[in-house]
Amino acid sequence: MSELRDTRLEKAKALKSLGQGPYGLNFRSTNSSSVLQNKYADLPNGEEKKEEVSIAGRITSRRVMGKLAFFTLADETGTIQLFLDKATLNQSENRENPENNFENITSLVDSGDWIGVSGILRRTNRGELSIKVFEWSMLSKSLQPLPDKWHGLADVEKRYRQRYLDLIVNPQSKKTFRIRALLVSSIRRWLDEKDFLEIETPVLQSEAGGADARPFVTHHNTLDLPLYLRIATELHLKRLVVGGFQRVYELGRIFRNEGISTRHNPEFTSVEIYEAFSDYFDMMELTEKLLSSVCEKICGSTKINYQHQEINLSPPWRRATMHELVKEFTGIDFELFDDNVHDARAAMNREGLQTPDKADSVGKLMNEAFEQVVEPKLIQPTFVMDYPIEISPLARKHRTKEGLVERFELFIVGRETANAFSELIDPIDQKERLLLQQARKEAGDFEAHSLDEDFINALEVGMPPTGGLGIGIDRFVMLLTDSPSIRDVIAFPLLRPESNLKQTGK
Repeated sequence: MSELRDTRLEKAKALKSLGQGPYGLNFRSTNSSSVLQNKYADLPNGEEKKEEVSIAGRITSRRVMGKLAFFTLADETGTIQLFLDKATLNQSENRENPENNFENITSLVDSGDWIGVSGILRRTNRGELSIKVFEWSMLSKSLQPLPDKWHGLADVEKRYRQRYLDLIVNPQSKKTFRIRALLVSSIRRWLDEKDFLEIETPVLQSEAGGADARPFVTHHNTLDLPLYLRIATELHLKRLVVGGFQRVYELGRIFRNEGISTRHNPEFTSVEIYEAFSDYFDMMELTEKLLSSVCEKICGSTKINYQHQEINLSPPWRRATMHELVKEFTGIDFELFDDNVHDARAAMNREGLQTPDKADSVGKLMNEAFEQVVEPKLIQPTFVMDYPIEISPLARKHRTKEGLVERFELFIVGRETANAFSELIDPIDQKERLLLQQARKEAGDFEAHSLDEDFINALEVGMPPTGGLGIGIDRFVMLLTDSPSIRDVIAFPLLRPESNLKQTGK
């Protein structure tokens, strides 16, 4: 690598001496490769178009054959071949720029270099649309070679660690991030058209609330104040509803100091949506319409394939309670136990299910059974409704069912994709639940909620009945791009620094 780099450094010096860079200032392209490929798709073999075009991009391959050379130039939209003819580049009318000759471009331009070219379109006798180059200029000399185009980046971790290389050699990765960008803009457009207003809320917060999650802690020096990176946007968006905004949302980054897996990254993207005078049934309908609409826009259909399974996002989606699903998949009817934790544990043990000590109520045990057995089997979109109150401190008590709340989670391909409530607007009930959460935190549960006194004060001012919804953007992108890992859809996922790897081997 060092020897090759040294060779390229020498070429950079030679280019500089010729007045050709090695690092240009600008270049004005008249076309992109995809536009040219489409516009001249009918150009017959062996024919030329006298219209001059200019294009810039990275050289990804090169072949030199005596007095002819063929380079492949890639820009953001695709590729096009460069046809380099010694007689054309070295003819007398181009001697105003003698450094622009065939010998220099073939000897000093390497795979990986960024160049700009001007010329005319021709289709080779073999049918390849090409630019017959009249002029070229070096825009940026690459000092390191590209990965082998036939093998790409075999090291998966290197793909995440050096995403720039992954994007160069793997067209699917570039397509994934294009889809992600389109998905985000489509969600925003859909909500904006429905008169939802996006309002930004603080990333740095004095109290981290709105989810069961361990926050990242930082410190503001001037105020000498401990602060937290937000774990949710919920509590601030609810304050906006209290203030009179009837439809609000925020799409942005969330930070949770938790594990890393194919489903989790400590920094991720979500959209949270709140609508006054609505409940969790309204949020189900909104979720169906929003996600199916975005899917159809991006994929052209509401039927997609994910990891060799056909997924149908056409509404309506299945609705079932957690009780019903746990009974269906485990045979255990948790409604029979009332508050008898001992009997619930015994029933789970008979089915070979784990019963951790932290699951100290029938509701928590039912949730354990759901997570262990049911969750992985919910392949088609399914609204799981009516969660135990113990694990839902911000959701409204169920209007008819004791011990439950009006909450649903949406599961697709065995993953939670959305979470929604009929929001708890009773300040007395909310404070009592958050005090219980605070006690859990003081006892060592770092994921428990804190008591946010200002949020309680806001509720006391009066919050109208409200439906709230959170959607995980990264997991939805995984679904629409057929990506098995969340790292495939986050441009720069969190990884242990390579220096740490070398020191620890982990």
